[in-house]
Amino acid sequence: MSAESGLSTFRDPQTGIWSKFRPEELATPEAFARDPKKVWAWYRERRQQLARVEPHEGHRVLAAWEQRVRDLTLVTQNVDGLHRRAGSQNVIELHGRLDVARCTACAHEHRGLDDLGPDPRCPKCNARLRPGVVWFGEMLPPGAIERAFDAAAHCEAFVVIGTSGVVQPAASLADAAKSAKAAVIEINPQATPLSHLADVCLRSGCREALTAIEAAWTGAGNVMG
Repeated sequence: MSAESGLSTFRDPQTGIWSKFRPEELATPEAFARDPKKVWAWYRERRQQLARVEPHEGHRVLAAWEQRVRDLTLVTQNVDGLHRRAGSQNVIELHGRLDVARCTACAHEHRGLDDLGPDPRCPKCNARLRPGVVWFGEMLPPGAIERAFDAAAHCEAFVVIGTSGVVQPAASLADAAKSAKAAVIEINPQATPLSHLADVCLRSGCREALTAIEAAWTGAGNVMG
């Protein structure tokens, strides 16, 4: 979803000065403690890129489905916030938000993509701010994965869109849905480790597949209850 809005995904090859680093080396509490300015320099670049893009038609289709379906839960590993910008409200963001900066000492959060400078500080206590994303070795947001597994265990249809299917615990959500006898639909140009669970595999980009489904659904005049 992110890539089709023009964003580099987390594991895309790094460019320029970042080509010497693996993303995992810049996304850990240890890296931030060791060199917060270097970590913030990378995240400032990512935030600037995010400020230049918009949700695409696929994001907006999912937001429209939330208004049409009785109970739709959107679980995402993306940190770009584009689902909410497109209008989705029932969103579980497992890995946090790039447009949030959190204080390392108090509960203050700064929201927005404005440039916070090379070493931003909390306006309330002057402690260092950090990117509001989940780093390697950190816990997911409280209650997030539990809510996601509860939704998967009680759904009728589970749509897996554009994920690599290798990052745990999110990759196990499809197993939970399959165990609950849900219909599993995978949308991905390539096969993934989750493909064997899918009842239907759509080998297509996210935007193309979602807009095609939406066109077929609304064109047929169907209503889901």
